[in-house]
Amino acid sequence: MVENHEDYDDESGSEREEEEEEEPNFSDPEGFLDDITDQELLEDIIRKKPKEEFGIDSYIVVDNVPQVGVERLEKLQGVIKKIFSKFGPVQNEHWPMEGEGDDRKTKGYIFIEYENEQHAAEAVKQTNGYKLDKNHTFVCNVFSDLEKYEKTPEEWEPPEPQPYKDHGNLKSFMLNSDCVDQFSIIYEGGDKTSVYTATQPEPTVLMQRSKWTETYLRWSPKGTYMATFHQRGIALWGGDTFQQIQKFSHLGVQLIDFSPCERYLVTFSPLQDNKEDPSAVIFWDIRTGAKKRGFHSESAATWPMFKWSGDGKYFARLGTDMLMVYETPGFGLLEKKSIKIQAVKDFSWSPTDNTLAYWVPENGDVPARVTLLDIPSRFEKKCKNIFNVADIKMNWHKNGDFLCVKVDRYAKVKKEKEGNKYSGITYSFEIFRMREKQIPVDNVEFKEPVSAFAWEPTGSKFAVIWGEAPRINVSFYNVKAEAKVELLKTMDRRQANHLFWSPAGKFLVLAGLRQMNGVLEFIDTSDMTVMSSQEHFMASDVEWDPTGRYVTTAVSFWALKVDNAFWIWTFQGRLLQKHPMDRFCQFLWRPRPQSLLSYEQKKDVKKNIKKYQAQFELKDRMSQSKASKEMIEKRRKLKSDFDSWRAGAREDYEANKAWRVAARNGLDTDSLSSNVQDFDEEIVEFLVDTKETIIEE
Repeated sequence: MVENHEDYDDESGSEREEEEEEEPNFSDPEGFLDDITDQELLEDIIRKKPKEEFGIDSYIVVDNVPQVGVERLEKLQGVIKKIFSKFGPVQNEHWPMEGEGDDRKTKGYIFIEYENEQHAAEAVKQTNGYKLDKNHTFVCNVFSDLEKYEKTPEEWEPPEPQPYKDHGNLKSFMLNSDCVDQFSIIYEGGDKTSVYTATQPEPTVLMQRSKWTETYLRWSPKGTYMATFHQRGIALWGGDTFQQIQKFSHLGVQLIDFSPCERYLVTFSPLQDNKEDPSAVIFWDIRTGAKKRGFHSESAATWPMFKWSGDGKYFARLGTDMLMVYETPGFGLLEKKSIKIQAVKDFSWSPTDNTLAYWVPENGDVPARVTLLDIPSRFEKKCKNIFNVADIKMNWHKNGDFLCVKVDRYAKVKKEKEGNKYSGITYSFEIFRMREKQIPVDNVEFKEPVSAFAWEPTGSKFAVIWGEAPRINVSFYNVKAEAKVELLKTMDRRQANHLFWSPAGKFLVLAGLRQMNGVLEFIDTSDMTVMSSQEHFMASDVEWDPTGRYVTTAVSFWALKVDNAFWIWTFQGRLLQKHPMDRFCQFLWRPRPQSLLSYEQKKDVKKNIKKYQAQFELKDRMSQSKASKEMIEKRRKLKSDFDSWRAGAREDYEANKAWRVAARNGLDTDSLSSNVQDFDEEIVEFLVDTKETIIEE
């Protein structure tokens, strides 16, 4: 038994030796160096390795601090600490000095320590470029930036150019040879969005997409961009094929606003906001997509929360007993201070000038007042005191020529034991003539409620809906230069609750929307005649096209669940098209930028309109014909190709004149073409083809 075990052990031992000899050798040869770095093998561990700059990023360096002596040091320290303590508790500060004794003064830079790196980063972000006074503007950096600047190479190397991303011609919608406008619609309950050209007799689809927007869409003021809403933010579209131009991440965005110059976009979301990083309202640069500044939002009851000046250079916000005016592109508070106005209620910018109008309510024996303020000088151009004020609304003329201040006044005062009581309210308009010397003010009064007011966009008229049902009246006024406001006409007993002026002026639509069943009146205000009376039952919206040629009425699914459609009318009230659509939601005309023609050029075009009338009428007849668009385009192409060939043939004919003259023994037939008698007519006939036909009996 023992021998058998020994034999077994010997055999198994030899087998193990053979197996050990067959195992591969994984050891590296002597002197071998692999190319795998510790960063690749131990990235998660190395990331936690302490670095020299850990802890020092809670320090910031502030340069361009005033250089003062010992006697003024304490005051300066108080000012600096007040500025920088807004971003977190200041743990320590160091003021390097130079000189000795009482002759010592600061070196012009300081070091400030915060509790953590987040407070330091926010301080640098908000105070870098802060203007302390006209001679000192802060330059702030975290401490670790110093090492980065020390390693800056002596020779400047230009950055590598980034590839240009061509978005196409963003103004291509202006190049239509027939000047046809575009419009957008949302239908099927918001599932589908389309962009059309307003061709006749039927609109032509330019682009159609499903789920293009999750709620609604907006056009920019000049029509360059189309904004769509999504849960994660806003997307801008444009160009020939409506490709995506830019996107802005703002979770839960609900409202947006464009600057008049289309350089900036403002977004609002109630979901994203915190004390350290204001994100309820965000200002974006449209071209770069960069966030310019964020703001907190106490309330979104009124939108836009920030109002833009006409040129987009300034924007302002109403605060408690103050107006805060900001300037672009720095997005800082104008002159680093707000405008203190006790109990200010509301304000409004002029559409064309950097003039701001605001009003303040009565306070005891002090009357209410409306003030016109010039920005940035803050000079008061006009102040108007108004008594017994209940409420005020301000309406600027599109050209900034006039400001209408609608005043709701308490009518009469009755003195009783418990105090003063008012018997009723009267209504009046204070018309400020902005272009005249010392800005005179006219007054127009109404004793019945005013429900709508609208300025004529290009003229000096305005229209007012006043009175209570069933006696609702519409009055038209004209503001003459250096004269009283003139009443043009009052139309009695109208079914109207909205006014819609044509963008070109002169024509107006009186509309009784929603509860008034969609009654429409098309009025020519040059002679105050009603051109047409129509009805679009339960219409909820009215939209003029940018040229004033067409007007659209719509029944939105968002307002009414049945009869959803949009209709297109001429400015005279003739119905052109009806478009019933399943769960139609929104109709918007695409805006146009302001015309580049001067007033004199426009006047000249109107004067010579008969020269172009025949051409326009021909195009209108072609558009109204039953021929398909493809056939018309084909004919146009054939005509264009023929004209090109004919021009080339004429050039060849002129170039060969010398050869023709030489071939005819010096006779220039071109110059003798009118003298037909010099030539003998000769008719030449020749056989072209023969055909044989066998007729069977």
